[in-house]
Amino acid sequence: MVPDWIRVSYNEGRVGPVADYIGRNRVNTVCEGALCPNRWTCYADRELTFMILGERCTRRCGFCGVQKGTPGSVDEDECRTVLEAAAWLGADYVVLTSVTRDDLPDGGAGQFATVIRSLRERGIQVEALVPDFNGDETLIAAVLDAYPDVVAHNMETTAALYPAIRPMSDYAVSLSVLSTIKRLRRDLPTKSGFMLGIGEDMTEVRGLMQDIRSTGCDILTIGQYLKPSPENVEVRAYVHPEVFAMLEEYGYALGFIAVQSGPLVRSSFRARKMWKQVRDKR
Repeated sequence: MVPDWIRVSYNEGRVGPVADYIGRNRVNTVCEGALCPNRWTCYADRELTFMILGERCTRRCGFCGVQKGTPGSVDEDECRTVLEAAAWLGADYVVLTSVTRDDLPDGGAGQFATVIRSLRERGIQVEALVPDFNGDETLIAAVLDAYPDVVAHNMETTAALYPAIRPMSDYAVSLSVLSTIKRLRRDLPTKSGFMLGIGEDMTEVRGLMQDIRSTGCDILTIGQYLKPSPENVEVRAYVHPEVFAMLEEYGYALGFIAVQSGPLVRSSFRARKMWKQVRDKR
């Protein structure tokens, strides 16, 4: 049974216009693609996370609600769609992510750079939530060369659970992405996140947090895994809010500048607020 602390409330009058715009204009978002439980809360605040490079992912992570399979060609109008949606939202801070495109020679890094530059030309700050690019430093550098304001890469779960939960990804490679970003751009805020409730134990969780922080990562998000579809892995536990609060405190003790930890926290939730927290601290 889902506990009371998982319940989401929202103002339907504020949600409707954003949901309607997304549908009418075929705006691709991870909010809808991954069936995020927080999407109504974010829509009410006129926030969303754009998902570029199509709707189908070449990887098969057991937790993710995004469609899997062979992707189509990259939409030539994708950048325009994002720019128009950002203007309609009145956004001054945009989170940009993508499906993983192992089928593309550059893994989609070029498209990330194009959209980031276009947004920045309009005075919009950009947080890029990137795939691992198989650890290729050249591709990571191509994204950094577009000068995003934050670059995020999610670890998602503990090292012990990678074979079962992320069978086409590698824990060490994901850590290396965060390390590479800091090595190439020491001044650039980096961010990562992971989920609880899929079989991890607290010793593993603390080890994961230590590993993330060892890369120099500045921002951390921790949330509850919620099964998005019948095909995804089962929820093993609903973690109590007190545990999330304890982990948030531990994150700050490790030296993270901004930490959000709670059952309904997702990697892009309140992203602008966390970026400002890092900016003001620095």
